[in-house]
Amino acid sequence: MPKATADGPPARSRVDELEARLAERTADLQRVKAEYDNYRKRVRRDRLAVGEAAVANVLRGLLPVLDALARARELGAVHGGFQQVAQTLEAELAALGLQAFGEAGEPFDPARHEALSHARSTEVARATCSKILAPGYRVGDHLLRPAQVMVTEPPAPGSRISE
Repeated sequence: MPKATADGPPARSRVDELEARLAERTADLQRVKAEYDNYRKRVRRDRLAVGEAAVANVLRGLLPVLDALARARELGAVHGGFQQVAQTLEAELAALGLQAFGEAGEPFDPARHEALSHARSTEVARATCSKILAPGYRVGDHLLRPAQVMVTEPPAPGSRISE
């Protein structure tokens, strides 16, 4: 019976077996690394989302304060030290990403505006925010509150508007 040499079949099968095991372990390691990388990305994304939601919740809670400031300004009751406090508060909220929106004359968008009243007029060609009753607010992509508006639309086809 011939003896197997170092280069013979028994040695070769051992090398093939070790190479197969090495390839299997390498594939396992690559799979675990990919899973870990995905986990880290998911945790980072979730952390950012939780932080944004927390900021949005705090800012949403401060909207009544901004509304009260706007009413006080309308009444002329914001001056002196109170004016400085109001400006500082508004600056800090803006630094956190709070953005007010809603201007008279812009097209009505039901995703951003809440219509509180409705009128028809020949002076507009499409649904338009004719008056802003309360500004809307957002932070990043989060809508905190839609702008509350009066909407003016063109006359319905076939109708007449008496002025």
